[in-house]
Amino acid sequence: MNGFDKLKQSEQLYERAIELDPNFALAIAGLSEVESGMYHSNEPTAARREKARLNANESLRLQPDLPEGHLALGFSYYYGDRDYERALTEFEIAKRGLPNQAQAYLAIGAIQRRQGKWAESTANFEKSASLDPKNADVIHNLGLTHMFQRDFKTADKMFDRVMVASPQSGFPRLTKAFLAIISNGDVGSAENQLSSIPPGFDPQGLVTSERVWVLTLQRKFADALHVAQQFRGEILNDQKFGLCPKALLEGRLYLYQDDKMKAQAALERARPVAEQLVREAPDDWASHAQLGVVLAGLGRKEDAINEGKKAVELLPESEDAVEGPQATALLAEIFAWVGEHDEAFRLLDHLLKIPNGLTVSTLKLDPIWDPLRSDPRFQKLCEEKQP
Repeated sequence: MNGFDKLKQSEQLYERAIELDPNFALAIAGLSEVESGMYHSNEPTAARREKARLNANESLRLQPDLPEGHLALGFSYYYGDRDYERALTEFEIAKRGLPNQAQAYLAIGAIQRRQGKWAESTANFEKSASLDPKNADVIHNLGLTHMFQRDFKTADKMFDRVMVASPQSGFPRLTKAFLAIISNGDVGSAENQLSSIPPGFDPQGLVTSERVWVLTLQRKFADALHVAQQFRGEILNDQKFGLCPKALLEGRLYLYQDDKMKAQAALERARPVAEQLVREAPDDWASHAQLGVVLAGLGRKEDAINEGKKAVELLPESEDAVEGPQATALLAEIFAWVGEHDEAFRLLDHLLKIPNGLTVSTLKLDPIWDPLRSDPRFQKLCEEKQP
């Protein structure tokens, strides 16, 4: 069962418990936290956000001193509104009520990471890990914090610990595959990690999309296209975009093969799907960035840039040091593909100076940067930023 299915199952169980006891404040708080998690990970809709907030408030109305209620309200502010200060206030209250539990420290560390307070964030993740040393989610987050700061050796050790704590899970192997690529372009190690993922583990196509990416980095475009087309759904979960039209991956692969007719057809199939995702979640930066990428592939330069800039406006780096750079990177991709190379280089130079997942290794491998590759500035950038 993948993460989203577990959240759906938890939602059903909490709702059943509340049916049996409408005043069960702890269950209502638990339901709120699940709704926030679903909003954050897969369904950034107003209905999920509202349900999370209402249930958090209701749990505290029933039991004002309930630490889990304050924890739930904190996640509602954090995930639903990106209101870090109000979320931190609630998490601090929860921490005082749950001093020996890991979750409040984990939540505080996650916010500090988004605030770019890397030392404070790491300290809170380490505290959380000391309280719950076998908690795979806690250790995984600590590893991500090291990875974003490009401390790849420490990150890899953390992900190894995650595999010990959760040996049946495919998620740490997915992360280690990603880490192998961004740290030193080790495509072979990435393939080994992906091949060791248990059969049938492909939460909403996340493994499929990463396999497509690794094959793409090897310029095995026909193989990558075959893997993408074997996925049965039309929308899959992508490590770069979140929910993503399969046709977008297909369109890009046709572009890389210089098959413009098939690329156009695939991207035209992707466009209404991407537009619908924007309509469903108009404040979701990733949906706008994704639509911008589709439009860039279709040659709609101005519209593509506008969508990319909208994504950055919705989530500037000043408000989110984790996902903000991802929005910037997608805008750089759009600039590269529509011929605005000066802007693309400006953003890449910036991104290679700050904590995020873009590295010289990925620049060298990823065909998404091919429009820039013949420019002398590209080689200079890779040489200057090589660790």
